[in-house]
Amino acid sequence: MTDLPVSPAPAAPDRRSGVRVWLYVLAALVVAMVAVGGATRLTGSGLSITEWRPVTGALPPLSAQAWAAEFEKYRDTPQYRILNQGLGLSDFKVLYAWEWGHRLLGRVVGLVFFLPLAWFWWRGRLNRRLGLALVGLGLLGGLQGAVGWIMVASGLQPGMTAVAPLKLAIHLTLASLILCGLVWLAAGERGRPAIRAPARLRRTAYALPVLVLAQIFLGGLVAGSHAGLLYNTWPTMDGMLVPPLDTLFAVRPLVENLVDNLTLVQFNHRMTAYLLVAVAVLHALDASLRMPGSGTARRARGIAVLVLAQAALGIATLLLAVPLHAALAHQVFAMAVLTMCVVHARLSRGVRALAAAPGRPMVPFGFEALAGRRA
Repeated sequence: MTDLPVSPAPAAPDRRSGVRVWLYVLAALVVAMVAVGGATRLTGSGLSITEWRPVTGALPPLSAQAWAAEFEKYRDTPQYRILNQGLGLSDFKVLYAWEWGHRLLGRVVGLVFFLPLAWFWWRGRLNRRLGLALVGLGLLGGLQGAVGWIMVASGLQPGMTAVAPLKLAIHLTLASLILCGLVWLAAGERGRPAIRAPARLRRTAYALPVLVLAQIFLGGLVAGSHAGLLYNTWPTMDGMLVPPLDTLFAVRPLVENLVDNLTLVQFNHRMTAYLLVAVAVLHALDASLRMPGSGTARRARGIAVLVLAQAALGIATLLLAVPLHAALAHQVFAMAVLTMCVVHARLSRGVRALAAAPGRPMVPFGFEALAGRRA
């Protein structure tokens, strides 16, 4: 009897693809949140809403009386009395719209995070490690919201016309850390394998997102203190490659220079940018020589191009005296650089593309029996 040909078994579906798409959507929303937050800061809108109402604040004022009440609260702030005396209601509504939009987008991010998380968890699409990591990111998101209000409250104190630079830098860095976590997890859920890079390339790949995060923090200090308006020349700082030490460390105690001395704040941001460019370019050369034609080398070269473009954009922003469009582009492009660096670091570690077998969901936290009952 002749054996009949046997058709190959269909490949197991990649049950993680939905999770991966969800994580990247969340990452895109976080970048949008950073963009709207940057526009809110650059337009001076961040102090237009003087109360923190996580639930009832989701709706803007809906009547003339409600708008008048919100405007009266703003007129009682130091920012209005010192900077915006005579501001009309129509102009206030523009400021309010930016801050309200920023807070609304934060609520949207929360819903897009927690509702699919509950669904994927219930359907068994999350293994234990991924589930715990996502819970950690959720807690970090809650902390980010609290820091956001602490930041706004700092600008409502007597004599203040803007939020505290250090709190703004922490707020921006926390958002960047959340973006890192989302992108790291999404890159680890990809549907095809990635080759583990040699140890030296891996170490440099890990160092790159750390350097970018440090530069984002320093950029937050520059933005919050308006240090970018102090020296609008390059490559020197008004003719000086390195300002005198008594200028860089004029504030006492010395540690306060890191935040309060605008010369040192801008100098640190410049020097870290040079270090980041050097590391990215050398890493691209190293990867191209050690792993020519590989995905690792292509990603490293892409990062070098992005970092150089970001440095050029930063220089242009400085020379133009920090116009809104250039400053916002510089901030958002930093998120693109960070995203690429995190993906590169995760894939340099190596990824195994293992799809879950049909009918066997990955169920975390001891719900295996419940999953079996559902099946």
